[in-house]
Amino acid sequence: MRSFTAAAALACAAALAPGLAANANAQQIPPSVEFRVPKSPTVATTDSGAFIVYELHVTNLTPAPLTLARVEVLAVDAGKPGPTVSDLADSALFRATARPAPAIPAAERMTIGGGLRAYVYLWIPTDRDHPPAQLTHRLTFKRAQSDSKSDSKSDSTIVLAGTTIDVAPRPVAISPPVHGEWAAFNGPSNSSGHRRLVLALDGHVAIGQRFAIDFLQVDSTGSSFHGDPSKNSNYIAYGTPLMAVADGIVVETKDSIPENIPGANSLAVPITLITVGGNHVALDIGGGKYALYAHVQPGSLRVKVGDHVKRGQVLALLGNSGNSTEPHVHFQIADGPTFLSSEGLPYAMESFDVVGRCGIAAGPPPSIQCTRKSPVVVKQGIPLENELVRFPE
Repeated sequence: MRSFTAAAALACAAALAPGLAANANAQQIPPSVEFRVPKSPTVATTDSGAFIVYELHVTNLTPAPLTLARVEVLAVDAGKPGPTVSDLADSALFRATARPAPAIPAAERMTIGGGLRAYVYLWIPTDRDHPPAQLTHRLTFKRAQSDSKSDSKSDSTIVLAGTTIDVAPRPVAISPPVHGEWAAFNGPSNSSGHRRLVLALDGHVAIGQRFAIDFLQVDSTGSSFHGDPSKNSNYIAYGTPLMAVADGIVVETKDSIPENIPGANSLAVPITLITVGGNHVALDIGGGKYALYAHVQPGSLRVKVGDHVKRGQVLALLGNSGNSTEPHVHFQIADGPTFLSSEGLPYAMESFDVVGRCGIAAGPPPSIQCTRKSPVVVKQGIPLENELVRFPE
């Protein structure tokens, strides 16, 4: 797959928060802490409202550990910090925070050692029609300090402000990549596997699958197959036509990877950067946006690099190639033609119904269980993690 260099990360030097100037310590140079947003957000709309979704990378450039205690996100009003739109502390901040490898014990998650980093995953409700145009951030840290008179230690509080980012109000409008009823496994949420897959490739950090969905088809009992589960052809989704979600140009394809036998430990090929998406199609849909389809059937591609395609045109058939345990389509929109080194972008499908929700019940073997509800119509939105949705035929 071709590499793609993402747009330069947005960064701003940390500074003392407004209002601290009256404090005598405000004359001191503040601790060297970087907090930046690698990819500025676009408002995403779902059946439960609109959200601003992005990550804050917090790096401690001092030698002493700092404990992150609070993250405030404020709308920018007339160039200055305005109303607070998100305020994370305690358990809410703990759940929204992760640390890069090596693994750090949960009890130490919020303490960022010298030279180390934390990721804060933000998922902020907003007004779909009137989202803030810009956001800025205020972070509160605790730092242990010694009392030379008593030889005891206490925590001092440090408040840093900075990193102003733009918010794009509208995601890219597309049509669905499939027809009919599908479960949106690993779809958008603040804790899904796709959402939290941070990788450093091509010299930069990105979350290519930030809004990716694994579309899986199930019957009324929650089963994704009939008969022998080791045969791809017995899966309900197998062979489904995959359609162009917008007019575009084919810029990347792969069509030589054999299919897996369904199951957790039956990959046909070792997983590498070349094989992870299996047979696939990357479609340039304009404006620096790309539609990516993974795990398609070998020999089923109907297009080649350079082809101009129309919205709704069949590109390939759904299969089970690459990093896949059963027939499904992995779909995402990104700012480059690669699954992992580009930045994932939100998208808005013209119309679909949310008809239920699915989950994985513990086994052995694990099974899919779905509950249904009265349909909720979503216009210009995106399915959420594990929702059962119906696209127009």
